[in-house]
Amino acid sequence: MKRQKKIFYVLIPVIFIYGFIGVIDVYKSTREKMVNTQIRARGIENRIVIESMLKVPRHLFVPKNRISEAYHDRPVPIGYGQTISQPFIVAYMTEVIEPEKCIKVLEIGTGSGYQAAILAEIVDSVFTIEIITELYNEAKKRLHELGYKNIKVKNANGYWGWNEHAPFDAIVVTAAAEFVPPPLIEQLKDGGKMVIPVGSPFLVQTLMLIEKKGGKIYSKSLMPVRFVPFVRGK
Repeated sequence: MKRQKKIFYVLIPVIFIYGFIGVIDVYKSTREKMVNTQIRARGIENRIVIESMLKVPRHLFVPKNRISEAYHDRPVPIGYGQTISQPFIVAYMTEVIEPEKCIKVLEIGTGSGYQAAILAEIVDSVFTIEIITELYNEAKKRLHELGYKNIKVKNANGYWGWNEHAPFDAIVVTAAAEFVPPPLIEQLKDGGKMVIPVGSPFLVQTLMLIEKKGGKIYSKSLMPVRFVPFVRGK
């Protein structure tokens, strides 16, 4: 009788753990497929960028009613007229700034916090700004719950950057601006890189790479993209 009771108590945690791992493995497999078919297949080669895309649980950064779309090859609406960018675009913009462990990055347009999380897996620190208060509150809570201690989130107008923590080694802008905001150029460290979509709202824009070298600004067109508009506020 005692032996049967002992077996009963041993089996319960094993069944629970097996079930839990099964759920995690479903998303792990889906992330691997996303990376292989959407990212590696399109030429993303940076090892640390790929590792970050494999690690961050993208399904936790979309609304619950859109979890089934989280790993699809397209942007996903997150409310308030905003989206979480297509996985390839997130990986591409991350690779373009050539991230390293020692650098400090400014992100304009926190959204759900996904791009900030991808960066935080690689770089020393991420400073991210979101103008929409509701998204700011949601992203700040989400990133805290996921344990990201190297991300600071601010509810403000991203046009002005975050001067208190400047200069930045890299700046990632995740909304389309009609021109590159001068304050962001000023806050970019000499030798730094900025990636930003530039063009008219709701039309095809151009993803631009901005580099500061010896006090001079150089720009390069990378690819056509479509981003939500850069919200200026007051």
